[in-house]
Amino acid sequence: MTRKPMAALLTVSDLDSSRSSLAELQANDAVGDIAAAHAPDVEVPPGCTSIVVNRMWSSDSVRSIVAWLETTGAEHLLWVFAGPTAIDVKRLRCCAVDAGAVLTYSDYIDVDHDNQSPHPLIDYQPGSLRDDFDFGGVVVLRADTLGSVQRADDLSFGGWYDLRLRLSEAGRFLHIPEPLYALPTLDARKSGEKVFDYVDPRKRDYQIEMEQVATSHLRRIDAWLPPPTGKPVDDDRLYVTAASVIIPVKNRQKTVGEAVRSALAQETEFQFNVIVVDNHSEDGTTEVLAAMAAEDLRLVHLVPRRRDLGIGGCWQHAIESEQCGRYAVQLDSDDAYNGTNVLARIVAELDKGCAMVIGSYSTVSFDLEPLPPGLVDHREWSDDNGHNNALRIAGLGAPRAFHVPTLRQIGFPNVSYGEDYAVALRMCRDYRLGRIYDSLYWCRRWQGNSDSALPLATSNRYHLYKDRLRTIELWARQRQNRS
Repeated sequence: MTRKPMAALLTVSDLDSSRSSLAELQANDAVGDIAAAHAPDVEVPPGCTSIVVNRMWSSDSVRSIVAWLETTGAEHLLWVFAGPTAIDVKRLRCCAVDAGAVLTYSDYIDVDHDNQSPHPLIDYQPGSLRDDFDFGGVVVLRADTLGSVQRADDLSFGGWYDLRLRLSEAGRFLHIPEPLYALPTLDARKSGEKVFDYVDPRKRDYQIEMEQVATSHLRRIDAWLPPPTGKPVDDDRLYVTAASVIIPVKNRQKTVGEAVRSALAQETEFQFNVIVVDNHSEDGTTEVLAAMAAEDLRLVHLVPRRRDLGIGGCWQHAIESEQCGRYAVQLDSDDAYNGTNVLARIVAELDKGCAMVIGSYSTVSFDLEPLPPGLVDHREWSDDNGHNNALRIAGLGAPRAFHVPTLRQIGFPNVSYGEDYAVALRMCRDYRLGRIYDSLYWCRRWQGNSDSALPLATSNRYHLYKDRLRTIELWARQRQNRS
């Protein structure tokens, strides 16, 4: 019997979701052998080979899948997740062959009941190291590469993550910007409801394992670094205050007053001020700040001449101003410090020789009522490997504080998303970061947040930007190791 060029694998969570996908694959002339990977208690539809796995994404499951694929003699594996239909197998395989790609994926049509809409994905980069990178519901893998790469043993959650990182070391990933299948909506939550998934304390074992997988990848590609030993930049300049609380703001009349008052209420043995960069607000924010500044000279109300500044540009405007202190401490205009000793605690950590300090916060409603997940403390950080794991995770936490002379050497990108992540990645390459794991401020989650309900195009742009930041940082670390 002639071997067909494509074998197919379905990951089956329940019988109903796989019926349509299996029927289409069985009717496709390009598809030969078909297998279903499933838990022991899940029924498998007839007409495909059963691959029983205890954990779908473990190293054992990946090993079993690769072993089955080798028996088929197929050139490519079509790996199907979560019940897609109308898969254009011919187009997927044609592009994979022409590009010589080791992994191929495409855009798709999002099906939400009777509504259908295009669902574009983003290109894979060297810095696409986050373990939740979205490949959609179908990927095509080159069989010879899949069989030749080594795989880690004893992974409970990271088998797929480890495999795709190793595949990225072996060859090209191809994103086809065409919708080549239809997929039921998998996660209908808004962006603001997904933002804390990666710090869910219930997933601590998962996070530890994913860090191990990512760190091994960085070692293999020569981007791993030992703990940084750099000292903050020397500066004999005289500063007007020891510290400045920095608050960029635009159109936050409802919350900025409370944020400023919580900053001005700090009790310290050193002098500090509060610098609010008012990015041309139009809702009454400017008037609120002007009135508060007239009553308390510690409040510095800056309105930049430029009108093209994002949050990062506002931060840059603040740290370059003559009113900025030796330390700069972040507070968002929606939020408020939850005590009067927060600034003193942060400055005490900076005084230990840190170039940057990151604290923890509690998520609350607009009215300061507790909301899940509650305390966000980023316990995944460690002094010996946090700077490497920073290339995997979505962020390092808040509030953030900086040694200003060192920060001025790096600077903020003029964007309104990921500007803090860009600085933290660059800082932790060379400098030690201090951590405070107690809650230091209340982080409001409400419909006014800039990330509460992002359109898909915006979410994709943000993910693409952070992946690019990781790519640049990864290249920089490789150059540092080579030199």
